Amino acid sequence: MTSLPADSHVHSEFSWDTGGPDSTARGTMRATCARAVEIGLPALFFTEHLDLEDAWFTNPEDFAAHERHLVGEDGVVAVPRFDVDGYLEEIDRCRAAFPELTIGTGLEFGQPGLRTDAARAQLDLTAFDRIIGSLHTLELGDHRVEPNTMFRRLPADDVIRRYLAEVPSVVAADGPHEVVTHIDYAVRYWPEEDEGPFDPRPLEEEFRGAMRAIAASGRALEINTRRLRPWIPQWWAEEGGEAISFGSDSHTPLALAANFPEAMAMADWAGFRPGRDPRELWRR
Repeated sequence: MTSLPADSHVHSEFSWDTGGPDSTARGTMRATCARAVEIGLPALFFTEHLDLEDAWFTNPEDFAAHERHLVGEDGVVAVPRFDVDGYLEEIDRCRAAFPELTIGTGLEFGQPGLRTDAARAQLDLTAFDRIIGSLHTLELGDHRVEPNTMFRRLPADDVIRRYLAEVPSVVAADGPHEVVTHIDYAVRYWPEEDEGPFDPRPLEEEFRGAMRAIAASGRALEINTRRLRPWIPQWWAEEGGEAISFGSDSHTPLALAANFPEAMAMADWAGFRPGRDPRELWRR
């Protein structure tokens, strides 16, 4: 059997939604590296959050307890600046401590089509090994909100349609990201108690349209393994997608490379094959 590919979507204490470097609720970079060695994962990329929204609104209850201090009285979210120097120093320490593990640098860049100029003003984006682009927020009035907030205000199908309609203009726009992550992000918050289990078929054309835009940009699509959806690699291949990455989106060591064997089988079935190096994207 093919060895495990790199986990290309991993968070540590340097991502704002893990609780920060002083948090005991989430995993550290060092603990995640130890877990990688334990399970035989050959490589990973620490893709820390880079979110530069300046008008992001949320209901505090839509944030986890360790994140609510970031929400002001007006509901606007203030994300702390990414500590790039501290991050790179810890990367060097982990590389020295775990020589058997290939550790790549990275970013999960939120809304890259909207925030690339701001990011380049703060960071040398060329210094990172892998940048993945994500869409976390959608425009609603004068603010941007996450899907879980929007589900409180709009019909559920409309939220998914709005999310997918923004993929071509935001996630697949010009920017430094080579991979688009979790195209099913909005589905994570699907109100199943009211709507029943999520069925992608009524929204198939919208998903396929977003995939076509990503494929046309020449970027890869991530198979996010938090929840496996076999129709994602199938539709991606059918819409011209040429490459995929695997990402656990882990925020704790135990979630690292979760469901990778099953995801690899799905990718193989859809016609994607690994390269010689586990850090390489799988291609058709």
